[in-house]
Amino acid sequence: MSMTDPISDFLTRIRNAIHAGHRRVDVPASNVKKRMAEILYEQKFIRNYLIIDDGKQGIIRIFLKFDSDGKSVIHELRRVSTPGRRNYVAVAHLPRIKNNMGVAMISTSRGIMTERQAKRENVGGEVLCYVW
Repeated sequence: MSMTDPISDFLTRIRNAIHAGHRRVDVPASNVKKRMAEILYEQKFIRNYLIIDDGKQGIIRIFLKFDSDGKSVIHELRRVSTPGRRNYVAVAHLPRIKNNMGVAMISTSRGIMTERQAKRENVGGEVLCYVW
């Protein structure tokens, strides 16, 4: 099956798992999704993630993080740039998400990074998604 937007699929699988109350979710692997999972882990939005080799594409197993009340740490995942409408920003116009409580993932010429890393490295790029 051909997929037109694998990043949106990645975010939707996580969103659906959170709403269903699952503790983990499996996502088909790619280098972009691996980096996005790494950023979610570094920013403490997920407990952990594993790369599982299945002899084909591979699988990313994401372990979701919940607070003491059983509510997810991730409140919202929003796709910004889509295949039909790309959203590029210069370094001067990088977004601030929920007063820096959230994260914007930016695809730059130096790889996928958060908006804070992009400001430090003085690069703009395509805004992939917002997480808070």
